[in-house]
Amino acid sequence: MPSPDRLFDADRPCVLVVDDTPQSLRFVTRALESEGMTVLIAPDGHATLELLQGVVPDLILMDAMMPGMDGFETTRRIKKDPALGHVPVIFMTGLTETEHVVRGLEAGGVDYVHKPVVVDELIARVRVHLRNARAARASHQALDFGRRPTIGVSAAGVLLWHTPEAAAALTSCFPRWQVDDRLPPPLGDVLVDLGTQRPLVVRQTLDVAEGRLECVVVGTMDNGSMCVTLLLRRPGEEERLLGRRHNLTTREAEVLLWISRGKPNRDVSEILNISPRTVNKHLEQIFAKLGVENRASAAAIAVTTLNE
Repeated sequence: MPSPDRLFDADRPCVLVVDDTPQSLRFVTRALESEGMTVLIAPDGHATLELLQGVVPDLILMDAMMPGMDGFETTRRIKKDPALGHVPVIFMTGLTETEHVVRGLEAGGVDYVHKPVVVDELIARVRVHLRNARAARASHQALDFGRRPTIGVSAAGVLLWHTPEAAAALTSCFPRWQVDDRLPPPLGDVLVDLGTQRPLVVRQTLDVAEGRLECVVVGTMDNGSMCVTLLLRRPGEEERLLGRRHNLTTREAEVLLWISRGKPNRDVSEILNISPRTVNKHLEQIFAKLGVENRASAAAIAVTTLNE
């Protein structure tokens, strides 16, 4: 995910502290800086959002109760921004009621510390979430560099993160979709179904206006969340790719595509409206061009090509 150039040492963790109390700002700032962290400060929610237009910190410490826009609303707005949604938010609050803790988590917070702040506890929690955030960001960047349209989804089908390529695929398939914490219902239903069937089933297909959207589980987490690659297959695109990559004729590419989907010769002949004998002749040419001797090997090569 893109982020603006920083004006500080990129090797030092950067923490944004949001608090309307000057004494609290000074106390927390000194504690973090003594641990080798770069600290940015903001006195309220509006100043926070303005600051975040020019810099993306590694973590945000958010005062829950502030005049005007409180920490809960500020965090909700941060989480709706695709360039900021990955930044962990830890709430600092004197509120101890369970409903306030739940409210903070629902707004997008990952943790909370009670005021008055205990320095050792604060530093420990900050370091844990910095480490987790950097590991997650490294994974996302690796996916971005590989131009993989990939999303992170909870077991309940809630969108946790996405690569730019995935956002482009979602916008193409679902024109009314906007970046938020919800997926289009048809896709959300498919992903929930995938979550209940894995590891036996790791691929589901959804028909969309552009063609077919293949959802492939490429990884799972201990908490049940999934890493899913979205592959948009437009009509004729797969056949063209197979033909171009393996020097196949249009008909040979069509036969190979259906073979890769597990269709027997008789079904392929009916789908393409050709005789089973013609299917066999095309298979002989396909085997020769691919350098294989059977359907299973040809299908494996086709699947690998289509998933690249």
